[in-house]
Amino acid sequence: MSKPTSFTQIQDLSAALAGLVANAAPRIVAIHSGRSRSSGFVWRAGRIVTADEALSEEGEFAVTLPGGDTVAAQLAGRDPTTDVALLRADRPDLQPVSLAESPVATGALAIAVGAEGGTSTAALGIVSRAAGPWRSMRGGEIDARIELDLRLRRSAEGGLVLNAAGQAIGMAVFGPRRRVLVIPSPTIERVAANLESYGRIARGYLGLGLRPVAIDGSNESGAMVMSVDPQGPGVTAGIHQGDILVAWND
Repeated sequence: MSKPTSFTQIQDLSAALAGLVANAAPRIVAIHSGRSRSSGFVWRAGRIVTADEALSEEGEFAVTLPGGDTVAAQLAGRDPTTDVALLRADRPDLQPVSLAESPVATGALAIAVGAEGGTSTAALGIVSRAAGPWRSMRGGEIDARIELDLRLRRSAEGGLVLNAAGQAIGMAVFGPRRRVLVIPSPTIERVAANLESYGRIARGYLGLGLRPVAIDGSNESGAMVMSVDPQGPGVTAGIHQGDILVAWND
């Protein structure tokens, strides 16, 4: 007796999803730092990207490879504003992932692949929101807002997110209220490259503590200077505590 067409299609879909996870597995590792357990992926030879929030502030890092071998890793750099961290591991034989810049559509299938104890973990869901560039609460510039509707293990944070074609579109992280977000591929490539070269992301510094204020008699607003770093560029420019800034560089 032949199987119903719908049953065969479900089997085909199941096999296809399992194949996508199996294909990504050799590029995904488990990371132990202090009491934290998370995932990461091989970005370049001997370089592993993971979620900064999932790493301990200091101490040693251990990476469990596919198959169960464990190697030590060193922190190459971290950027809390984009939640990207880079580790160095003395294993140039690991297979790097190819990050894709494919467009992401709301309602599309997504698979979050992590690692735990040398084996893979996976979660299937959909893209619940896809929007343009945004700035994180810590000021990081992220190239696209991608939210997922799926249940993510804590140990899978820092793992890869795949689309239905098996392309790696970014890294799975937890946002506010444990909402699952994706740090997209272009952001990872940009930030990880800077971390590899400099160990940090250089940003401008004014040396001023500012607070928004309304300007009396107008509909405009400004920024009141609440504090001034005596060694910062703001004091060199002649700005004092209590000043209200209403324009900058014309």
